[in-house]
Amino acid sequence: MEQTQFLKTALIAAKKAEEVIMKYYSGEIRSELKGDETPVTAADREAEKVIAETIKSKFPKHSILGEESGKSGSSEYTWIIDPIDGTKNYIRKIPMFATQIALAKNNELILGVSNAPALCELLYAERGKGTYCNGKKISVSTMKKLKDSFMSFGGINYFEKLNLLENLLKLSGMMQGRRGFGDFWGYHLLAQGKIEIMIEADIKIWDIAALAVIVKEAGGKVTDIRGKPVSTDTKTVLATNGLLHDEVLGVFRGDIVL
Repeated sequence: MEQTQFLKTALIAAKKAEEVIMKYYSGEIRSELKGDETPVTAADREAEKVIAETIKSKFPKHSILGEESGKSGSSEYTWIIDPIDGTKNYIRKIPMFATQIALAKNNELILGVSNAPALCELLYAERGKGTYCNGKKISVSTMKKLKDSFMSFGGINYFEKLNLLENLLKLSGMMQGRRGFGDFWGYHLLAQGKIEIMIEADIKIWDIAALAVIVKEAGGKVTDIRGKPVSTDTKTVLATNGLLHDEVLGVFRGDIVL
């Protein structure tokens, strides 16, 4: 795959962030709570800073939207950054965390990088060019039946808050397997064809922007739980291999009665 300057820059930024993140990971990790009661570490802030600086050195006029620093600049191009997706895991030395970097042009997502250094997985994609894991092209599964499929899901409490827990349990009962991996990991598995469905009931755009491109370019489909396209206002997400998408949406619309 021939890489654009956009992707090359994103990959460089992800690797620089990895150096910061793994430096702290090898020692004591201290955290504090933000206003929304979610934790943040020095690694989150430093990694986001080095990513933004790397991008700005190449594309000084582009906008940046970071989880820790907010929005800066005004441009048709906006870089969306989550320095550590899975900060709670990171703090506990659970290796399921990743750096997310996405690029949107006029609000349309065109690039995604997801780097999970402790798992040695680097996934990336550009619109129209497919998805790659550690340099090898990957794709979603071709499974067509829910009863033969696996799904992953985010925090149960968020489904309960939206009165969607019953729907999730119905869907779970229709599957061959279900695992609550949450965060980026379910999307990595989906893009590699290892599971068929990933669903979350509480996300922000930096949680899903890069992963949405990665799943789509691997042949999958990504919407919110009601079937609406992903946007900066998206709060829930359903990602599938595409073949099962409408059927899963039906469970959450109540179209399927068990």
